[in-house]
Amino acid sequence: MVAGSPSVEATVLGRGVVALVSGEMDYLTGPGLWDQINEVLAGSAGFVVLDLSGVSFCDSAGLNVLLRAAQRAASRDVELVVACVPAALRRILDMTGADQVLQIFDTVVEAEAALGVRGNVAGAGGPGTP
Repeated sequence: MVAGSPSVEATVLGRGVVALVSGEMDYLTGPGLWDQINEVLAGSAGFVVLDLSGVSFCDSAGLNVLLRAAQRAASRDVELVVACVPAALRRILDMTGADQVLQIFDTVVEAEAALGVRGNVAGAGGPGTP
């Protein structure tokens, strides 16, 4: 296993999944990370929250994994959001415009509320809906 290899620990939450991503997201670890996230997306979840609080490093390859995940989720009619984004990664998302593609929340609780986990109906005027 590559040093700093990421792990994805998924927890089923109602109709969706919260996936805690830990480790480095880079050129060396990207393929393994993609496989793990893709496995989560292949399930029957209606939504996936990627909790990025455990990410220690991210380069362009890691960013690519996040953007590919968003595309794959959309193609499977799964709502994918990210939460708990570390400051350095948040800056990358802002600078590259990826924050316009990925829906970002400060906490998992905020993401859950926006997705209807706490009684709201996503897309029906609840928090975080346009």
